[in-house]
Amino acid sequence: MKLVLATSNKGKVREIKALCEDFEVIPYSEIIDEFEIVEDGDDFKSNALIKARAVFKALNDDDVVVFADDSGISVDVLDGEPGIYSARYAGANATDKDNLYKLISDIKAKNVNSSPAHYTAAIAIVTKEAEYTVHGWMYGEAITKALGDGGFGYDPMFIPLGYDKTLAELDDEVKKRISHRAKALSLAKIILQSL
Repeated sequence: MKLVLATSNKGKVREIKALCEDFEVIPYSEIIDEFEIVEDGDDFKSNALIKARAVFKALNDDDVVVFADDSGISVDVLDGEPGIYSARYAGANATDKDNLYKLISDIKAKNVNSSPAHYTAAIAIVTKEAEYTVHGWMYGEAITKALGDGGFGYDPMFIPLGYDKTLAELDDEVKKRISHRAKALSLAKIILQSL
């Protein structure tokens, strides 16, 4: 089965390919030109569906299965920010590092060194017959320093519950088992296998 990803984020593509080895996984940008998708939903599920629907429509091919992920980190001391704005927290053209250091700075501004936080991953699957969504969560602590050089995004500042290292310091095999995306993907696989 050809699974077309509604993303060109290299970190997400790599992670999804590793977790979906049973499927042919292709970023949509390898099939058609990249285009801007306005993610104006008010939660992760809505934004994942917006992306999947837009790519499905643009591909104009009833035989593909489009798979979109919307994910982010929510920090308790910041009342759930950045949430759905995680990818553009430091501005429209911000890099992963810009976002990471803005979040660290914003937590420090609350006069704390860490805060409970969680990641959310919503996955949308769109086919010609139906649409499906699943979620996965990972809980832990957001800290005010960046440690480790693995992973991407906010991984260097997030320590999962039950661990004493950041996601960027943990082995990929551990991350595959505990991540929000891995949890959502395990549910998505059940749907994909039934298609």
